[in-house]
Amino acid sequence: MDKEFTTISIPTSLHKKIEAFIKGTGYRSVSTYAAKILRESLTKPEGKAAEAFSKDEEEKVKARLKALGYID
Repeated sequence: MDKEFTTISIPTSLHKKIEAFIKGTGYRSVSTYAAKILRESLTKPEGKAAEAFSKDEEEKVKARLKALGYID
């Protein structure tokens, strides 16, 4: 693990939400949690990170939206 660190600025409101979210977990700080999440997001396969739905799921959503009159 890297022993050198740098600072990232995030909104105070987000920092407070993360603090509340990790309270009682094994995370020692907001920084350790943020580092874990950033590492995970960078190690996801590129195609999977960008694609929220499979093609089949996307077609089902489109069909449902069309049935509801949201799209033509």
